[in-house]
Amino acid sequence: MSAAKYAASVSHRDALIAELRADHAFAVEYLKAALEEMEDSRHRSVGLLALRDVAEAYGGLAAVARSAGMTREALYRALSPNGNPTLKTLMAVLEAIGMRLSASPARTLPR
Repeated sequence: MSAAKYAASVSHRDALIAELRADHAFAVEYLKAALEEMEDSRHRSVGLLALRDVAEAYGGLAAVARSAGMTREALYRALSPNGNPTLKTLMAVLEAIGMRLSASPARTLPR
């Protein structure tokens, strides 16, 4: 067998962060999908971890925390699986990564 050289593998998370950084539209859709998952309280951590991924892609958590007016440690706690960020924190983080919160109907209402 020949000693073929293979490129080093990249972790899934590193590849995800790179893709989020490279494609803003993908980052928006990724975050939207994760936030929809939060409608089920059992999946709350999905949205928080997705926001953390996007924050990592858009400057890193330390830079996003500074821009949001908080410490890096506080941001890590807020965006942890058991985090419970305030609306103020969510809005500041979204602003720091160039996004905003929006609403859409949960279902079609009868006319």
